[in-house]
Amino acid sequence: MAGRQGIVLRQQAMASDGKKSPRFVSSVAAKPGLRLPGLSPAAKEQRAGRALRKRTRRKRHAAIGRVSRDAVAIIVASDKGRVEKLVPIRHSRMLESPLAFFRGAAAIQASDLAHAPSSGILTQCCGDAHLMNFGGFATPERKFLFDISDFDETFRAPFEWDLKRLAASFVLAARWRGISEARARDIATTVCRGYRSEMALAASQNTLDTWYAAVTWKDILGEVRDDPAVSKRLHQAGVEARHHTSEYVFHKLAALKGRNIQLHDQPPLLYHPPGLDVMATAALFFKRYTKTLRWSHRVLFARLRLIDAAFKVVGVGSAGLRCYVVLMLGEQNEPVFLQIKEARKSVLAGHAGPSLWPDEGERVVVGQRLLQTASDIFLGWARGADKRFYYVRQLRDMKASVDIASMNAHVLDLYASLCGQTLARAHAKAGRAPRIAGYMGKSGSFDAAIGRYASAYADRTEQDYEDFRRAAAKGRIKTETSPG
Repeated sequence: MAGRQGIVLRQQAMASDGKKSPRFVSSVAAKPGLRLPGLSPAAKEQRAGRALRKRTRRKRHAAIGRVSRDAVAIIVASDKGRVEKLVPIRHSRMLESPLAFFRGAAAIQASDLAHAPSSGILTQCCGDAHLMNFGGFATPERKFLFDISDFDETFRAPFEWDLKRLAASFVLAARWRGISEARARDIATTVCRGYRSEMALAASQNTLDTWYAAVTWKDILGEVRDDPAVSKRLHQAGVEARHHTSEYVFHKLAALKGRNIQLHDQPPLLYHPPGLDVMATAALFFKRYTKTLRWSHRVLFARLRLIDAAFKVVGVGSAGLRCYVVLMLGEQNEPVFLQIKEARKSVLAGHAGPSLWPDEGERVVVGQRLLQTASDIFLGWARGADKRFYYVRQLRDMKASVDIASMNAHVLDLYASLCGQTLARAHAKAGRAPRIAGYMGKSGSFDAAIGRYASAYADRTEQDYEDFRRAAAKGRIKTETSPG
């Protein structure tokens, strides 16, 4: 952070249950501004936040909202517009576990949240803030940060919608790992405690300090240095991420064939679409896309040349959407991989109000730039020749993701605190930190409510998963093992 006096890594405020969590977010000590008559705007916002408790008491957030709906029908509706032959892949991935189902079922929870108690405090939300949508990546300055990594569903909505989705994902992950129900709820409560403590600090900071706050890999390692097993695992993850460069991707996805370089066809997950000149389509798309870049980044992009492009299947929730991998070469023939990904209407649209952005690609890019500490220099958007909305980002740039399968309760609890703090930093960067902090308060009341919500919503998700599994068995939905 430019001009700061030094990183202050303070312990989080002790919650009413007496528990403490490590603090991962880099920040500076709060510095007072000019003393002017009357309350500061931040103090007024905090007072307004406290007043909102009268309308929606904090403990009411434990309720998941009793709404009659057909979860399978919502999933089927969300399949519309996807590449039809890839929809069975999406369904098969969702059938792996209740957690995998939850990752692909953001539309279901969005519908449910619209009928749950609301704080009424709107901010820019991730829209799909489950625990697998956080990770490490390199900034343009080549620093290694930890942050939210997926913004396909970003939208302006009540702040607690992100928090509830994140907490519920941790309960499902804990159950998947065989962790006790009581411990799983504690972990969900840790998510909220980390969020609340970080938001309280952000509410007391200067505006620019809040904007610049970041979670660096160095900060994370510093907080777990007294835990050798965790420290070793994180250090190794950081080392591996630094090897996840375009050169690394090149050897996995492409090869020199004669005098030409081509992406490997690996159907059904990576292939050159028959009957489509992807090179010509990509070249035309990039002419529109570059207009959304900063001038300096346009100059940089012009120094790259297009080599090949192919269709790629990605993610769980995104499986079936149109996504292309583009291989480009720089002036020294160094590979650069970009991803052109379809942007559809956010699952929160209609539940949290109308969208401010007519272009869905622009919605994703603007939301990402607002929430992330530092964003990809190639982040931009454009409409494709098919009139659909797309956005662009680098395919891999020192990216690191978590391995839930190797986490015990202790590590999952540490990760819950990290994700909660990171989400709070993103929301604070977008604005309304004092009002959110004022609403949540200093006690653990809000934390406990979110913990109860997360356990109850995990139960509902498991019921939805069973309905989905039965629908697959009866042929109501297609999977990779369906006839034909």
